[in-house]
Amino acid sequence: MSTLLGYARVSTADQDPTLQTDALTAAGCFKIWTDVASGAKEDRPELAAVIEHLRPGDTLVVWRLDRLGRSLPHLLEVVTKLEAAGIGFKSLTEEINTTTPGGRLVFTIFAALAEFERALLRERTFAGLEAARKQGRHGGRPVALDAQKKAIARKMKGAGVSMTAIADTLGVARSTLYRTLD
Repeated sequence: MSTLLGYARVSTADQDPTLQTDALTAAGCFKIWTDVASGAKEDRPELAAVIEHLRPGDTLVVWRLDRLGRSLPHLLEVVTKLEAAGIGFKSLTEEINTTTPGGRLVFTIFAALAEFERALLRERTFAGLEAARKQGRHGGRPVALDAQKKAIARKMKGAGVSMTAIADTLGVARSTLYRTLD
């Protein structure tokens, strides 16, 4: 008899996996593993645990395809390994069931669309950052040592003042001084 094992994932601890776990329970999953990790990460301990528990004839069930992963190569790798081990895959939202030829076709199409969507998001993010740079805005941390503080630090160093004393005087870490002055 085939056992359905569920896998749920939320990206942050603020998110609630209840919607996913309720749907997986309603679908008949015997047990559900839940990760709190980005879909882009391949290192997810609960995913590894559920895969370890799967046996030939079992089926891995997810609420939605993007819960398993957002990278097409990763999705295909996981599902291909499952298939090679005689394990099925189901996605409830997209109604994908890889135990059928039609389900395998639909899976491949949805995986490609998920990756396409992620690539578009990444592209829009980079375009937004570039537009901000052109307007003179730069992300990241503020500069710890401006030109005036660098000049003071060089003068103090030249006078033989210790790096620790210079760092304390300017309110920066010694590593910042070494990186800036060397």
